[in-house]
Amino acid sequence: MFIAMNRFRITIGKEDEFERIWKERDSHLPGLPGFIAFHLLRGPAADDYVLFASHTVWESRQHFEDWTRSEAFRRAHGGTSRSSGLYLGPPQFEGFDVVQEITS
Repeated sequence: MFIAMNRFRITIGKEDEFERIWKERDSHLPGLPGFIAFHLLRGPAADDYVLFASHTVWESRQHFEDWTRSEAFRRAHGGTSRSSGLYLGPPQFEGFDVVQEITS
């Protein structure tokens, strides 16, 4: 498995707007080869931002990389706007190969 995460620093007071944008967007993820799950995570607040992370789980790194080169990826990311003062800088990508999984 492969986990892809993007961390976002969202301006204090803009959290609800950020969440609304993500909830209303068409992710184009369901049904993609290798896609397992997506989560939008809300983390701790600092003095000037709230930390959020998008978290996708894939069957393999190759499935994730195939998606990043797909038309579905371009459609899902085509309408993103950074001009509304939501973001304090660009997202920070982190990719992880799963080395152990424990489930119930």
